[in-house]
Amino acid sequence: MSDAATLGIPPAPAIEGTRHVHSGKVRDLYEITEGEHAGELLMVASDRLSIFDFVLESTIPDKGEILTRMSLWWFEQLRDLVPSHIVTADVPAAVRGRAVVCERLDMFPVECVARGYLTGSGLLDYRAAGAVCGVPLPEGLDDGSRLPEPIFTPATKADLGDHDENVSFDAVATTIGADDAAALRDLTLAVYERAEGLARDRGIILADTKLEFGRRPADAALVLGDEVLTPDSSRFWPANEWHPGQTQPSYDKQIVRNWALSPESGWDRSSGDAPPPLPTEVVEHTRARYVEAFELLTGETF
Repeated sequence: MSDAATLGIPPAPAIEGTRHVHSGKVRDLYEITEGEHAGELLMVASDRLSIFDFVLESTIPDKGEILTRMSLWWFEQLRDLVPSHIVTADVPAAVRGRAVVCERLDMFPVECVARGYLTGSGLLDYRAAGAVCGVPLPEGLDDGSRLPEPIFTPATKADLGDHDENVSFDAVATTIGADDAAALRDLTLAVYERAEGLARDRGIILADTKLEFGRRPADAALVLGDEVLTPDSSRFWPANEWHPGQTQPSYDKQIVRNWALSPESGWDRSSGDAPPPLPTEVVEHTRARYVEAFELLTGETF
């Protein structure tokens, strides 16, 4: 486990009427200490970007606002399926547009991942064992192949600086109980089905997504937390450019991953060193694709 400073995460700025609680790779979390929302949490999305468990020195301008606005839009599309942790987007002026007030939840220690297409760590697992998280898949699938049906492929929720590990449904059931594991699986797949259809109608393939859920202490309801269906937590591909058997063009941070792994970056992933700063053109291209995804999905202008 690493602390925020070791990972290159800058100190969180002070915000009047709050107490800093935690900084993750992208978000800073504060407890609200004054006013009508005292006791609730202020979640602020930064412009930081992480790949391969490293927080990059480079930032993506406006990324925090894009992620926040996109999450708020998706929470609204999903409200009849599952409640969200959002209390209000009326936040202090210093972080307006990139922050929300959210309720406290007892978070489940599992990353809830739904995959409709095969790529990333799922592809590596498939090539090694013909299955992903214990779910057997047909032979002959390739990078970018659409799966016969979406699958639930959970992962451990790693400490800051450590890597999430894919696990089986049975492992999740052992950790949190069979009933809760089944409920999270069913909710994850329901959210994916709804979102995949909405995205497809707008010319975007939602290849996979990661969700986080918690339990509301007051009534034990399952609640969708963190961010939802953003380019940081999902893979978005242009539907008209989808061709299995190759790396897909994307609207997400795969752009940065691809650059970091290319000879152009000069980075050796096995070295243990952080990737180098991003070239200006990679930063600009990444921002443009995040904005494009936001506008295509929401119909709003950024």
